[in-house]
Amino acid sequence: MSTRTVIRGGLVITASDELHADVLIEDGRIAALATSGTTVAEGWTAERVIDATGKYVIPGGVDAHTHMEMPFGGTKAADTFETGTRAAAWGGTTTIVDFAIQSVGGALREGLDAWHAKAEGNCAIDYGFHMIVSDVNEDTLKEMDLLVEEGVTSFKQFMAYPGVFYSDDGQILRAMQRAADNGGLIMMHAENGIAIDVLVEQALARGETDPRYHGEVRKALLEAEATHRAIKLAQVAGAPLYVVHVSAMEAVAELAKARDEGLPVFGETCPQYLFLSTDNLAEPDFEGAKYVCSTPLRPKDHQAKLWQGLRTNDLQVVSTDHCPFCFVGQKELGRGDFSKIPNGMPGVENRMDLLHQGVVDGHISRRRWIEIACASPARMFGLYPKKGTIAPGADADVVIYDPTAEQIVSAETHHMNVDYSAYEGKRLTGRVETVLSRGELVITEREYTGHAGHGVYTPRSTSQYLN
Repeated sequence: MSTRTVIRGGLVITASDELHADVLIEDGRIAALATSGTTVAEGWTAERVIDATGKYVIPGGVDAHTHMEMPFGGTKAADTFETGTRAAAWGGTTTIVDFAIQSVGGALREGLDAWHAKAEGNCAIDYGFHMIVSDVNEDTLKEMDLLVEEGVTSFKQFMAYPGVFYSDDGQILRAMQRAADNGGLIMMHAENGIAIDVLVEQALARGETDPRYHGEVRKALLEAEATHRAIKLAQVAGAPLYVVHVSAMEAVAELAKARDEGLPVFGETCPQYLFLSTDNLAEPDFEGAKYVCSTPLRPKDHQAKLWQGLRTNDLQVVSTDHCPFCFVGQKELGRGDFSKIPNGMPGVENRMDLLHQGVVDGHISRRRWIEIACASPARMFGLYPKKGTIAPGADADVVIYDPTAEQIVSAETHHMNVDYSAYEGKRLTGRVETVLSRGELVITEREYTGHAGHGVYTPRSTSQYLN
């Protein structure tokens, strides 16, 4: 049983167009668009009519970097797939791509199966998986081919976290060579973890234990160096490269240089790097722990370069790296030793609104907002045009967005399962009003009407590169 829906009178915004159009939804997909007020549009009948006059009608957001229920440092991320996907829906995101983790000594398949078990039947919106490759060996490389065939087409490696996720240059090169053959995309956490560990040890020996030192030891130069090294390894392997959570202007410069040389190199940043800074890490009374994530927050002057990278397409995607840990009982594990603070921040609910604020503030255009939050991540990770756009045949993942509504971000009103907001007290213009996932109402005029289990696993094709 499927309900026909017509969305009337809104401004439809995609990465390529803005038009005043009505949208017809049938069988969970976009069936047609027609200019509002025309005979064609007026002739549509439907059981459900949504008035979007004065509102934007945009594709549901695609957040290609989340960590629900992720184990880290003896604890695990506070959001489950149920709470995290519900919060995502509240924020206008209708698809997440989460990270399944290979344990060292284990098979990729074991990690993937474990994440399927966590997510299945629990998600309010659709989801896919990337695979974190922690242990590169002959078996792992063969498994990568099999995973690509079944729709897990991207693999994350870490130049950071020695002893946990770390891969050395030889392991990275082998995985990149395999990706070059099987069409997979290597995603890289680019920080020189070996050097960082030395600086951590030295800082702690000096008695520098507060959260702000987390940012000081994870130097921008070590992000830039690792980014450069990853680019060169990918170039040797003949493979594309996607660098996650780019935070430093020096790393953006490395990406821009590689792209100017015509290399298939791509970059992602996150809202925390666009809106927060080392000032937050330095907040007194251990409050700075709330802002500990890796790559770390940078001094404020990096923000303008990140926005510039988004405008020039040297950065293509904004994801959240949503990995929430509560302040009480989780972030507090690092009192007296910043290296024990669980790394990660909440944000899956805030991304679309924060980026709209970027439109309001003049950093990006409306279409670029949709491009970096919806279309580009969908293309990058093999979901387009099923996801990321409003066009006939696309999944009816649609957000009715009120561009004039004002809100104040607060942990008291957010829906993420975490006891603080990284953006507490921030005033934003623009707010999600109604969200449809495959034609079903998940948020209806600021009320949650979805349910766990509506969201389905979505296999992905190989990357549809954006040069």
